[in-house]
Amino acid sequence: MVPPALTYRARLRTEGLALATCGVTGSVVLLLADSRATQNAGSTVGQLVVVLVLLAVLGPLSVRRAIARSKPAGAGPVAATGEPTPLWHLPLVVAALTLPLVALGAWDAGLRVTGGCTLVGLAQALLLVRVVYADERATGRTYVRASGSRILRGTRLAHVQSRA
Repeated sequence: MVPPALTYRARLRTEGLALATCGVTGSVVLLLADSRATQNAGSTVGQLVVVLVLLAVLGPLSVRRAIARSKPAGAGPVAATGEPTPLWHLPLVVAALTLPLVALGAWDAGLRVTGGCTLVGLAQALLLVRVVYADERATGRTYVRASGSRILRGTRLAHVQSRA
């Protein structure tokens, strides 16, 4: 049995809420720090709507693909490690994506980044979790991240059979 804190579903929720919190915090800081963050508001809203649509379409597709490719835990080189993203990485990611834009005076672009991080986090925590939950209920499996998961290569999953 997999400890509940290490399941893929739990990690999606935890990491998603943490990323959304970082995004909201960054957005509030930008909005309070400089009025240039609200320049080109129409463009900001439009771009965030595009991000939202892409998340709604591609997010579940990506999770379903990772689920379909999952291997039984312990099968060959597949280690069901859970391999969570350290939560302290998330504020660093948001800052690394936002601060160069702000340094260039593109405060509104910084707001798009922090808003996008908020949407990605919420999609993980609210939408993608449901995709995993539905599959777990249908198959009796529990999913965990497998070793080798990387941001640019995608999430690798392993599964254990929870019920017969």
